[in-house]
Amino acid sequence: MQRGKLLDPSSDTSSTLKSHKKPHECSESGKSFACRSLLLIHRKVHEGSGSSEGLESKKFFSGKDAKDLGSPPRLKFHKYEECDLYFDQRSHLLTHQKIHTGEKPYQCLECGKSFSKKAYLKEHERSHTGEKPYKCWQCGKSFPRKSDLWVHDKIHAGIKPYKCFECGKCFTLSSTLRNHWKTHTGERKEMCLECGRCFTLKSNLVRHQSLHNIDRPYKCPECEKRFVNSSQLQRHQEWHKGELPYKCGECGKSFITPTHLQIHQRIHTGEKPYKCGECGKCFSQKCHLGSHQRVHTGEKPYRCVECGKSFGYKEVLWKHQQIHTGEKPFQCLECGTFFRMKSTLRHHVKVHTGEKNYKCLDCGRAFARSGTLRSHSRIHTGEKPHKCSECDKCFSRKCTLLKHQQIHRGEKT
Repeated sequence: MQRGKLLDPSSDTSSTLKSHKKPHECSESGKSFACRSLLLIHRKVHEGSGSSEGLESKKFFSGKDAKDLGSPPRLKFHKYEECDLYFDQRSHLLTHQKIHTGEKPYQCLECGKSFSKKAYLKEHERSHTGEKPYKCWQCGKSFPRKSDLWVHDKIHAGIKPYKCFECGKCFTLSSTLRNHWKTHTGERKEMCLECGRCFTLKSNLVRHQSLHNIDRPYKCPECEKRFVNSSQLQRHQEWHKGELPYKCGECGKSFITPTHLQIHQRIHTGEKPYKCGECGKCFSQKCHLGSHQRVHTGEKPYRCVECGKSFGYKEVLWKHQQIHTGEKPFQCLECGTFFRMKSTLRHHVKVHTGEKNYKCLDCGRAFARSGTLRSHSRIHTGEKPHKCSECDKCFSRKCTLLKHQQIHRGEKT
């Protein structure tokens, strides 16, 4: 039985697969193939990573022409005036004509979808029946369309004809190359209307949107926040009750889970296990590294649906959206001041309590914010990560860099 021919679904081909010979051997690598066409595809690997150079004389033909690979191509006499395309048979010209007229006479009785060719309808009907008549002789995998089998054949032949000119990576499918290319261009056209986040691929957007659609039946009676399961709700309620069983021996701060405690303790130990491969900067949390890497890539996946402005961080988008709403939902019970973000309120409260949990291991000085401690630590380390693009002068704090840049712009400081 030849590759690409329709198989009888009822027939048992397992024994045939085992006994099937591979008579066509590559003289270059010694690899064998069931069909000569597969061998010719494989030869492209030796002749330059999927390039068709050197195989011009070995053109591929369907049907009877495949038997004589040296035969010249058919002459094409039939021209379609609309687009200047030529065809070797009048029937092919008439079939092509339907593209311009929009005629789709073949309708699927199952779902009502229409097609311009009877062959297209037949292929489509297999999506309803589950029929996969085209079987690979190499591994036994079946496919609903002949074109899918041809694409699959390239995997066995080791051919990857689509090459990325940016990084040199090769792909079997042109569609895979197109998706890969977006990683270089930073193109993110697929946007979630729920939260404004953008994605490179539609499949990633669909996967993300399922997070918004997850049923959260467990509701907190205290703050009305919802959760997927009862254990998440129970852990959340401990926060309301002040039940934080995992306590830091260094500063006395308590946490709901041992993981949160472990992450917190890195502030005291100075441990930063996550390193940026681009600039060598280290971070205590993996999520912080991921956020930092957007500085190098310029990626801004979070988009405001109100004005179209994009941001590198979800928190910055949320903060920005409150500009449109004017909302300041978080109030300080001590002085009555309102804030847009809960984190800003938490930092503000420390002004009243005098709480300073972040201690410098070099000089013992304590700070209310971890960010302030990081900036202070640079006095001891001499680190100046903020560089002026105009004169290459470096600064330990971003605010000092911004103040310095006013000199170049001619602004009064």
